[in-house]
Amino acid sequence: MAKIVVVEDDKDLVNLIKGILSIERHTIDSVHDGHEALAIIQMHPYDLVILDWMLPGRSGTEICRDYRARGGSAPILMLTAKAEVDDRAEGLDSGADDYLTKPFHPKEFSARVRALLRRPQAVMGKTLKAADIELDPGQIKVFKSGQEIHLLPKEFALLELFLRYPTQVFSAEALLDRVWNTDSSASLDTVRTYIKTLRKKIDSNPKDSLIRTVHGVGYSLSSKAEQG
Repeated sequence: MAKIVVVEDDKDLVNLIKGILSIERHTIDSVHDGHEALAIIQMHPYDLVILDWMLPGRSGTEICRDYRARGGSAPILMLTAKAEVDDRAEGLDSGADDYLTKPFHPKEFSARVRALLRRPQAVMGKTLKAADIELDPGQIKVFKSGQEIHLLPKEFALLELFLRYPTQVFSAEALLDRVWNTDSSASLDTVRTYIKTLRKKIDSNPKDSLIRTVHGVGYSLSSKAEQG
């Protein structure tokens, strides 16, 4: 299951895309305006950006160039009615990873999405490290100073998120959306409780936690954590 954002002003097409992606249990956000798109995709660590070329406010190619220039690394699938070779070249040169012309067949769209989500797997499968903590995504195991420790599934998901995005500050709302997206009974207090229990399991010094609180904003990996 991936976290995907669809940047598209045609709401009927957005609903179609959401229907296709929901079959594979992906979590989907949507943005309909070019002015808002860049801020949204920079704010959240999406696994895939589906980006329309023609948008109100700013074009998809402009958004794509700015996102890449600011260090954005999520794969981007560009959608457009433009089918000429020069148009496809411009879309890819702006930083898109793939290009799909409208109208498209749902099977081809799904295949393109799966291909793009597979690309990071060589990186996504690597052991993640910070200080004396190592997380193995493939085996779903966590080690502290070489000794395996037991984490609950949500604790594991939180730790993996912090390790994958060491410079990102996550609000409690963002963590709730990302980790508990299908659990309607979870609340902001749930997030805080899990952060507290996770810290107890991974920290050597409670006063110098691996997960720091950014007051008034949220949580992030401590800048003192030595990344592997």
